[in-house]
Amino acid sequence: MNRRDFLVTSTAAAGMLMLPRIASAATTTIDLYSGSDANIIDFWNNVVRPAFEKAYPGVVVKITDAGDNTGLRAIADRALAALKTKADPQADIFETFDPRLPASGAEAGLWVEFSAQNIKGFDHVNPLAFDSKYSLPYRGSQVLLAYDKTKLDPKDAPKSWEQLTAWIKANPGQFIYNRPDKGGSGGNFVRRAIHEANGRDPKKFTIDNFTADYANQALKPAWALLNDLAPSLYEKGAYTAGNTQSIQLLAQGVVTMTPVWSDQVLQAISQGVLPETTGLVQLGDLALCGGFSRMTVFSNGANNEAAMKLAAFLLTKEMQEAIITEIGGFPGISWDHISDELRQKYADVIPATIPTFPAGDWETTINDGWYRNVAPGISRT
Repeated sequence: MNRRDFLVTSTAAAGMLMLPRIASAATTTIDLYSGSDANIIDFWNNVVRPAFEKAYPGVVVKITDAGDNTGLRAIADRALAALKTKADPQADIFETFDPRLPASGAEAGLWVEFSAQNIKGFDHVNPLAFDSKYSLPYRGSQVLLAYDKTKLDPKDAPKSWEQLTAWIKANPGQFIYNRPDKGGSGGNFVRRAIHEANGRDPKKFTIDNFTADYANQALKPAWALLNDLAPSLYEKGAYTAGNTQSIQLLAQGVVTMTPVWSDQVLQAISQGVLPETTGLVQLGDLALCGGFSRMTVFSNGANNEAAMKLAAFLLTKEMQEAIITEIGGFPGISWDHISDELRQKYADVIPATIPTFPAGDWETTINDGWYRNVAPGISRT
C-alpha cells in the first residue's frame, strides 16, 4: 500500500542515474534513494544525515526522492545492468526496497548480504522484522485502532475481531475506515477481515499462490463480513478517501474509532492534531497488518563500504529512539534495546506479531473486489 503523495516521476528518478557524481576528491558521497513519504525523507535529511556526517567526517549523504517503488525499480534495473558491465551504478543504498526485485538481481549478486559479521548491532534487530538476508530492517509501522477515550473507556476497548465487530454494531455511525486503495489503514482493515474469513492464517496468502480462482474463493467470505458491517458504519456505509481524513474525523469527534497507521497517529498525538485523550489498541487474536522498512545496499556501489556504515548507524540506539520520537515509528531493533522510558510509554502498542499481506495480483484483486462487492456505488476517482 502506498501512503505517500507522488513527488517526482519515476522517469526523472531514473534519469538522475545519467548525471555524473559531483564530489571533491577528499569527500565520500553516499547516494541514497528513497521512495517513502515526505516525512521520512525529512527525517533522513534533518536527523539521520547530520548525525551521521558528524560521526563520520569526510562522508556526506546525498538523499534523493525516487518518487515511489516504480522509481526505485528503474534504478535497480539500471544497477543490475551496470553490474553486468562492471560500471558504476551511481547508487549505493535504498532506504527501503524489496531485494526480490529485479527478479534476477539477488542471484546475480546485486545486493549485499547482511550479517553480524558486517553490520554492528545486527544481533539487536527484532526477529519479527527479518524478511531477507539482503534487506536490513530499521523501522516499522503497523495499523492500530485509535479511539476517543472520553467516549470509550480503555478497559472496554475491543481486543479481538469479535469484540470489534460487536462494538461497531452496538455503536452505529461511530466507526469508519478508508477505501482500501486510498491508504493502508483502511486497506489493512479489509485485509484483517480477509484473514478472519480464512482462519486467521496469514500464511494462506503469498505472492506465489495467487490465482483468480483461489482469490475468489478466499475473498468472497470476507466481502460478506464487510457487507454485514456496512450499515453500522459512519453514515451507514461511508468510507474516507485516505488515512489523513480518517484521523481528521476522529480529531473532530465525528467518529469514536478508526484504523490508523501507528507512525501517523503517534505523530498526530505528539503534534496536537489528536488530543492526549486518544487511545490506541491492537487486536490480540490476530493483529492488523503492518510491516518494516528495510534498507538494501548495492554490492557494486562505488561507496559500498560507507553505505554499510550508514546502514549500521541506523541501528544505533540514538537513531532507533529518534524513529520513535521523531516520526512515531516502531524501532527496527527489539524493544529490549530501547530505553525503559520509551518502552513503558508505548507498552500498549508494542506488537507481539506483525502480520503481512502480499502485494502484486492480490492487491489489485482486493481493491477491485472491494469496490465491486462492498461499495459498488462509490466512484474510484
